[in-house]
Amino acid sequence: MRALTFATALLLSTATVASAQTVDPARSVITPAAMEAHVTFLSDDLLEGRDTGTPGYEIAARYVATQYRALGLEPAVDGGWYQQVPFSQTLAAADNAPRMTLPGGAALGDNTIVRMPAAAKPVASDAVFVGHGLVDPATKRDDYAGVDVRGKTVVMFYGLPDGIAENRAQELMMGKSKAAIDRGAVAVVNLFDSEQTEQIPFAAVRNQLSGGQIVLGEKKEPTPGETIPLALINHDGAAALFAGSSRDFASVLRDIDRSRAVKPFALEQRVAFDGAVQARDFSSPNVIGMIPGSDPALKGEAVLLMAHLDHVGIKQSAEGDDKIFNGAMDNASGIASMLEVARAFQQSGKPPRRTILIAAVTGEEHGLLGSQWLAKTPVIAGQKIVSVVNLDMPVLLYDFTDVVAFGAEHSTMGPIVASAAATEGVKLSPDPMPEEGLFMRSDHYSFVQAGVPSVFLMTGFANGGEAKFRDFLKTHYHQPSDQTDLAFDWNAAAKFARVNYAIAREMADVDQAPRWYADSPFAKTAPDMPTAARPDSAD
Repeated sequence: MRALTFATALLLSTATVASAQTVDPARSVITPAAMEAHVTFLSDDLLEGRDTGTPGYEIAARYVATQYRALGLEPAVDGGWYQQVPFSQTLAAADNAPRMTLPGGAALGDNTIVRMPAAAKPVASDAVFVGHGLVDPATKRDDYAGVDVRGKTVVMFYGLPDGIAENRAQELMMGKSKAAIDRGAVAVVNLFDSEQTEQIPFAAVRNQLSGGQIVLGEKKEPTPGETIPLALINHDGAAALFAGSSRDFASVLRDIDRSRAVKPFALEQRVAFDGAVQARDFSSPNVIGMIPGSDPALKGEAVLLMAHLDHVGIKQSAEGDDKIFNGAMDNASGIASMLEVARAFQQSGKPPRRTILIAAVTGEEHGLLGSQWLAKTPVIAGQKIVSVVNLDMPVLLYDFTDVVAFGAEHSTMGPIVASAAATEGVKLSPDPMPEEGLFMRSDHYSFVQAGVPSVFLMTGFANGGEAKFRDFLKTHYHQPSDQTDLAFDWNAAAKFARVNYAIAREMADVDQAPRWYADSPFAKTAPDMPTAARPDSAD
């Protein structure tokens, strides 16, 4: 007996699940026209990019609540639709914006993006390069070996090196900043490698972050990570930072791009961070409805169907005349899918055994904040969320024939997801970019950290998908061009919603709630919950 790979386990286990799952005719109510209508309204200029805490977001929230009412959902928040989430925003002072400088006061300007949390203080220090900043006791890797970073700025490449096992990538990504802070770093600077720079232009990241930092408006002591400056610099900025050191940035980048190990070393340049921020408090709602469960034994359990409603708003720094970031793909398409899945449930004529919570959440673009609040502030007393289906930025520019099911390999949700996808002729593929840690970068992860098995689907790379997916990331992601004049495939949009309906339906009706596999690193997030053995093959 030996443990199966994720793909093999799914192939063997799908037959059992699929044989019990017939094609639900309710999925036929999900139409391309309905998907197009939702996306078109939500990404209209009228909504000004739906940034958290703006009038445009409030219009979007009213639209979603009205759709809930029309579908016959029940309000889930004390008789209403809105769970108000408290926020605190820090904005750069107009005359003293946060900046990173090199000796002599030379500012890196547009080559850097600097975050100075409200609790952070100006700092000047030596700098140390530590590769990917990875510490992994399991493989005895320590990118800090031989260097002392106490009282210094740590410089590292974002993400993970090639060759990291998919089932450990998220855990290791989580530990990177903590490793720097635990070792006494006073600031952290991140770099992109060449592939990351190609996939996500620096300007797109700048546009996302230019509105200031937003955090949950909780009264608590700041964590260590909220007390130090953080920066991302592009390759021009990195070249200046590495100047005069034992290795220049170009040679280090070549090695990183070729997956060669790079030993840590001290940089010649000292760096300084200064600047001031101003704060304001506000609230913005999660919009939540529900479909009550019909089984007395199971209706106290809930399946959460979730998509983020916010995008990044208006950015005066954007090139060209169009300053509105409409977010058609990110994430009007996810909200449209969520609404149409709710429609299919309501028109199926078969109430779900478990309760279905439908949540359009705020603050995702600012760090998964609305979902964090929902995860720790339940809207229904005594209701236990047992699984999450998250809908975030499906790239709907082609007739996808495969999906990447992030999280499916970690729990008994895997066979169910594979079965649901198969009903639409769609296969599951492994994560093509595990080094990016995508499983940690969307709202379901707030619930994973709370011990809840979760999944979200990415349209896959088959059938010409890779080129279109990567081009979207490079050209349109977090840009004004993410709008409905892109070549949307609305038939693919409806198919994506149907697959997610099939997943949510099975989660709602299956006898046993999903469980983490015992060997998943996420099983430890729910130490008091039972786990499942990963499927094995026969000898």
